[in-house]
Amino acid sequence: MESMLNKLKSTVTKVTADVTSAVMGNPVTREFEVGRHIASGGPGLCWRIYNGTKKSTKQEVAVFVFDKKMIDKHQKFDKDQIIDSLKKGVQQLTRLRHPRLLTVQHPLEESRDCLAFCTEPVFASLSNVLGQWDNLPSPVPNDIKEYKLYDVETKYGLLQISEGLSFLHSGVKMVHGNLCPENIILNKSGAWKIMGFDFSISSNNPSDAEPKYTCKEWEPNLPPLCLPNPEYLAPEYILSVSCDSASDMYSLGVVMHAVFNEGKPVFQVNKHDIFKSFSRQLDQLSSMSPAVLNKIPEEVREHVKMLLSVTPNVRPDADQMTKIPFFDDVGAVTLQYFDSLFQRDNLQKSQFYKGLPKVLPKLPKRVVVYRILPALTSEFVNPDMVPFVLPNVLLIAEECTKDEYVRLILPDLTPVFKQQEPVQILLIFLQKMDLLLTKTPAEDIKNSVLPMVYRALEAPSVQIQELCLNIIPTFANLIDYPSMKNSLIPRIKSACLQTSSLAVRVNSLVCLGKILEYLDKWFVIDEILPFLQQIPSREPAVLMGILGIYKCTFSHKKLGIPKEHLATKSLPHLVSLSIDNNLNLNQFNSFMMVIRDMLSRMEAEHKTKLEQLHVMQEEQSDSNFLFFQIDDIFGSSGVNGKENGTAASTSQPNRMSLTLEEKQRLAKEQEQAAKLRNQQPLAPQTIKPAATTNAQTKDLTSSLLNNMTSLSSMSLANTPRPAPVQGTTMAAFPSTTPMVGSMGAPVSNGFNQTMGFQTGAMGMGMRPPGPGLYGGMATTTSTPNFGALAQNHGLAGQSNKAPDMSALDIL
Repeated sequence: MESMLNKLKSTVTKVTADVTSAVMGNPVTREFEVGRHIASGGPGLCWRIYNGTKKSTKQEVAVFVFDKKMIDKHQKFDKDQIIDSLKKGVQQLTRLRHPRLLTVQHPLEESRDCLAFCTEPVFASLSNVLGQWDNLPSPVPNDIKEYKLYDVETKYGLLQISEGLSFLHSGVKMVHGNLCPENIILNKSGAWKIMGFDFSISSNNPSDAEPKYTCKEWEPNLPPLCLPNPEYLAPEYILSVSCDSASDMYSLGVVMHAVFNEGKPVFQVNKHDIFKSFSRQLDQLSSMSPAVLNKIPEEVREHVKMLLSVTPNVRPDADQMTKIPFFDDVGAVTLQYFDSLFQRDNLQKSQFYKGLPKVLPKLPKRVVVYRILPALTSEFVNPDMVPFVLPNVLLIAEECTKDEYVRLILPDLTPVFKQQEPVQILLIFLQKMDLLLTKTPAEDIKNSVLPMVYRALEAPSVQIQELCLNIIPTFANLIDYPSMKNSLIPRIKSACLQTSSLAVRVNSLVCLGKILEYLDKWFVIDEILPFLQQIPSREPAVLMGILGIYKCTFSHKKLGIPKEHLATKSLPHLVSLSIDNNLNLNQFNSFMMVIRDMLSRMEAEHKTKLEQLHVMQEEQSDSNFLFFQIDDIFGSSGVNGKENGTAASTSQPNRMSLTLEEKQRLAKEQEQAAKLRNQQPLAPQTIKPAATTNAQTKDLTSSLLNNMTSLSSMSLANTPRPAPVQGTTMAAFPSTTPMVGSMGAPVSNGFNQTMGFQTGAMGMGMRPPGPGLYGGMATTTSTPNFGALAQNHGLAGQSNKAPDMSALDIL
């Protein structure tokens, strides 16, 4: 990792040092920042091309630098000639202004070490693109190494060069003299521009119809930079020392051959014996083999052959070349029209822009993004043209990556987001809102895109409000929740309440209904549902919109309405709306269907809640009773033991030694008996003897037993039940102390399991029949237990026997 960092550091240092040494001290650096080395161009590719920016305006430029160290090997005379030649070329270029010529932004500046001047932003020279990489940075930039010309670029590029030559020949009366790929520059947007006027020849009689040009004789002893490229030079230059505009047309023919043949000219020239080479070349041109032009497209092959003719008069002129069918390609015509837009009026422009969406898909993406897009965005300064240009820009944005969109399109769109006139701008943006929200960074969405939507909701135009409300649900999932909750929803509610348009009000409700799924449940309950009660109008469409929101909220699995809200707010509101006289039968039925669904769910939920609550209360009371019952068992036994002075005292240590776990176990075992508990207090009661006979007791017992269906098969007729002995204390059920009858027989209060009593039938208390039954006293006793009567027949003769505490011993 460290070695990579060191290598990167050394590379950056080297590049910085090269740039600094190349332009250090040159006046160009006062106004321009020089960046990295990107390409090379000019005669012999001697000019290094750097990207740069103007310090005052941050405008992007290209800086051409000629390092004088390149010619250190030459004599001073040769050096001066080279410098003079280069100066002449730049100065001539600076004076000429035409869209097909490279535009100079800052004139030539000379310092001790270099020559430098600035032009419009440049990508590379045509020679670099065709594979000539001399004087390029090392390694060669990938964008140049991998650059491939598309057909439309080639066609339109050659058309642009033809138009440039037409301007020179007809407008300026000048021969370029060195037209070759080295002197054709591709600017940042891909347009082909002419430079390299080092060997240009102006007419001696520019006012005459037939201009005359004086050509210099070829001097083979001069340095190569002082001579034009012989491989692209017309034969008459060398052989007859003559030239005219047709000589440039020959050079154009060789350039066309090179473009379609990977940068190779028609013939290779021996520069050491130039005259012999051109003589041989002349013979070959006279009888040109079809194989030479084999790679050139068939529709232009004949024209190239004419351009390469030995006879200058046979060659087409530049103006004729611009009109050949080869350049009538749809893409080339489209690009040509863009270059002439400044000459068109708004009506012509609007017609062109309307048809452009049909052409854009046919063009390569690079051409669209770097050639057409800048021309389109430049029209944003003209508000009347924005509605015609904007759909094309957004169409291009769809094909761009997010990075390309942010870098190339968004900066130009941002000012347009704020334009409110003409109104079509807002409509176009609303229709492409999903694209904007998908590719625009979050910060720009918040600052530029969403404010535009808010303005549309608040617009005075009903049509814009309707369109906005119809489109919002299509991109609601792309809006962040805070913006939705705090900005969008309040504006939709405001539009619904404040508008006088029924369509806007209904669309507001429909819009809210469609975006409910993106909202939080409690936000809907707290903000949306109360808002429905504020809507003043009672048109059927509005009422059905309100019903739709209630129904959607009620039935949506993510939302739902609590039963409390249903009972207190939703149902009263819906019921009052349902009887509105404006509703028809179907609409009323829709209301009633929703109301019934709400009532059914509310009933089911509340009933379930009450049932669960009832079960919980029963379980709680059963649990409490069991623990109280255990304590009463021990407490009652202790009381009885003290009063009777019997064996209770002997069993007291066993009861006191029971642990909590044992008590709990006892509670579980007596759970069946718990359901038969008495409703009377558990405190012991004193039962006074009654002056009744055993017969009366027997009759009462028999009458009670007859009411028990489960005892119908047993005979208890012979079982006497004596009255309680006066002074005896009888504990409430289920005390383990037996009841002692008047005859001394203990009576048990436990159930006999074999008798099969239903526990539900035993939960009753018994009050004595009347005051006279027990001697005039209205005493109340615990519910009698008859389960052990049959078992105690054999115990009738035993009296005053100690209470049986075996049940506690077992526990």
